[in-house]
Amino acid sequence: MADARSILIVEDEPLIAMMLEDFLDSLGHRVRGTCETVECALEEVEKGGFDLAILDVNLKGENVWPVATKLREKKVPFVIATGGHVDPPPPEFNDAPVIEKPYTVDRVTPAIEAAFAQ
Repeated sequence: MADARSILIVEDEPLIAMMLEDFLDSLGHRVRGTCETVECALEEVEKGGFDLAILDVNLKGENVWPVATKLREKKVPFVIATGGHVDPPPPEFNDAPVIEKPYTVDRVTPAIEAAFAQ
């Protein structure tokens, strides 16, 4: 397995977040925290202390792009998570790895590794 990472989950659906936490734990990663809102995620990005974030694109009707922008500023890699029923990411995030829902454990590792390879 690749290096264990500390990961911030930004996801507004509690059951999906819990499933992702279980996947990450089974892969040897540590979940740094979970945020359900853009505001919470921005606060956590300011605090730091994680290696990567997994960002659901739509958090209670708000786009996650301000969080992605802040992560880029701080040079923290991230993965975009989408259910496929949203607009494509803004052009500045076209190079970000994407993981589609529903998550499967075999999709998580390649997305994480792709984020660190950039």
